[in-house]
Amino acid sequence: MAHPPGAQPAPRRTPLSTDERVRAEANFVPLVAEHLAASGRFRVSADTPEMVELFQGVARRVGDVLQRPVVSLANGRYIVITFGQEEAAGVTDLGVRSVQE
Repeated sequence: MAHPPGAQPAPRRTPLSTDERVRAEANFVPLVAEHLAASGRFRVSADTPEMVELFQGVARRVGDVLQRPVVSLANGRYIVITFGQEEAAGVTDLGVRSVQE
């Protein structure tokens, strides 16, 4: 497929291997936990289903590490990870809830 002169082709994303995904999740957990403890929320670009799934896994593990309910909210561009309210329905049972718009 030809591109107009000066136009850059869209970059292709290579899916993470299983090993890369495990390492990414493990490495993001301390960072996200630190941000949650300091500011109460963490926001990152997550514009693919793969990145949303990755950070939902991170949110679950952060909730386990901090022993507090953590909620992840994704809208197709970003995912925000924040502390959940213990009284919220479903959050205390699951620890993490995902909402996609």
